[in-house]
Amino acid sequence: MGAAKSLDALRREIDRIDDAIHDLLQKRTEIVENVRDLKQRDRVKIRPGREDEIIYRLIARDAGQFPKRETIRIWRELIVATLSFEGPFSVAVYMGEDEGGCWDLARDHYGSFTPMYSYKSALQVIDAVRTYGATVGVLPLPRLDDRQPWWPHLMTASPDSPRVIARLPFAGPGNGIDMNTEALVVCPVRRTPTHRERGILGLEAEEGIRPAQLQAALAEAGFNPGAVFPWREQGTRSLWLYWIEVEGFVTEDDERLGKLRGALADTDLRVLGLGGYGTPLTEDELRTPSRSAVKPSASRTRAKRKRSS
Repeated sequence: MGAAKSLDALRREIDRIDDAIHDLLQKRTEIVENVRDLKQRDRVKIRPGREDEIIYRLIARDAGQFPKRETIRIWRELIVATLSFEGPFSVAVYMGEDEGGCWDLARDHYGSFTPMYSYKSALQVIDAVRTYGATVGVLPLPRLDDRQPWWPHLMTASPDSPRVIARLPFAGPGNGIDMNTEALVVCPVRRTPTHRERGILGLEAEEGIRPAQLQAALAEAGFNPGAVFPWREQGTRSLWLYWIEVEGFVTEDDERLGKLRGALADTDLRVLGLGGYGTPLTEDELRTPSRSAVKPSASRTRAKRKRSS
């Protein structure tokens, strides 16, 4: 009988906590409505840098036993749910042949009930985003062996041109069909920097640039480069295009872009910032601490002190 009463008491405590969480959700929604009013003139309401910082902050402070991936999933649903009443929000997803992984990544990151539309070509996804037929587009991560990469279609200075705003998965692999799929998100907004950014440059040159020469020029301009993918349409005399990932935030008017042009002064080229993303969370960051590693709460600490006094 005593155990049953104890269980009932715990359940009532859970109900009180659920009510408090629900009340706070309503309060948060009221504040977001004020934010919506301030962003009325913005055609696209999404703020990817702000979204990333919310998750980084919560995971950095989390020392409890609730799984971190599930914490992120709850907040991603919360973020997207409030986006939906700030204005229209939908996702265009690349679904080429045998390509189902991008759909799972899009669903995990942008919510269970967000409208999502599949497209058989990457160019269709980019066009949907460029013409505001969808808010964001999800495309497979570029690879060195891509014969017809999608990223050259971003290489325009038009203010409506989509830019990379996120990398998926952000919180480790989910339970999708293809656990190895990685993707980038494009949208015609410009990121605000977080404390852990990776930028993307697009470089257009009349002639091919030797890898060592390009690496030296990037270092001279102040960039710490990562992946570099050169591409030129086969069988043509078209321009050489380069996808270059670098550490840190890169703006459209970043002075380092001018320095890079100067470092490659003997080459006729154009350099653009193609966006960037907040770096995904690592396995160590997502690991839930063992129970012995969790610090006791203040109330439990006080109780121990009383018993020992």
